Amino acid sequence: MTSVGEILARLTDRLRVAGIPSARLDARILLAYALAVDGTQVFSHPERRLTAAEADQVEALAARRERREPISHIIGQREFWSLPFKVTSDTLDPRPDTETVVEAALSHMADRQAPLKLLDFGTGTGCILLALLSELPYASGLGVDVSQAALAVAADNAKALGFDRRAGFVFGDWGRGIDGLFDVIVSNPPYIPEQEIAGLEVEVSAFEPKGALAGGPDGLDCYRAMAPDVMRLLKPGGIAVLEVGQGQAEAVSLILQNTGLVSIGVRRDLAGVARCVVVSRSAERTK
Repeated sequence: MTSVGEILARLTDRLRVAGIPSARLDARILLAYALAVDGTQVFSHPERRLTAAEADQVEALAARRERREPISHIIGQREFWSLPFKVTSDTLDPRPDTETVVEAALSHMADRQAPLKLLDFGTGTGCILLALLSELPYASGLGVDVSQAALAVAADNAKALGFDRRAGFVFGDWGRGIDGLFDVIVSNPPYIPEQEIAGLEVEVSAFEPKGALAGGPDGLDCYRAMAPDVMRLLKPGGIAVLEVGQGQAEAVSLILQNTGLVSIGVRRDLAGVARCVVVSRSAERTK
């Protein structure tokens, strides 16, 4: 029988040869998942011997990662905003960069105890909406998506995190069929130019849903489609925070401003990239 320490070293080398930069981290995650233990136990008990069934399980997981299937798809989960989110092949994998949207939205809220109404276009796993609800105890939110499968994942996440009484999810094409006004609108829409998708890392191009990636020839189609609904559904004085791709902030801001929204800045991610644009609906325009 092989020990945990031995198989960790072997698995790390195998993933490194496959071209995976995070080979050791991924090996530890896969091994911990196969053994149903906390990741720290992989290091603290390297002498533990694997059973034949456990070794087979590790082999099956390793083969999937070797083909560059995302870790989140393999273990079915990804952490976002320090919360665990169920992830499937029907949803975009929540990424740390997207936490910038949450940070930007929260930074513009004067009263986090207020009964705010939130709207999330293209909700996917529901990660943005549910992360905000975790910080806003009296807020409620609606997530919209064109994928029924993604909506089911989002609903599962809301229930698992205890937010199902404050979060609803509906099938829809941006704001079509939605009425009322919202204090905060957020979105991480598809923004990759279609011709660039094939050149993305394999984990993205081969395994993530194309509908959650492709933003048309220039990557801006979804913003053009969404902008009128953002203007219509945003409460006077409310804010909208939209994630954008690298180099898109100025163009997206202009699209939103052309509907009558007021730009109040951009927010950069940890790499210094302008990751989201923030706009408001002026109260004066409703008079």
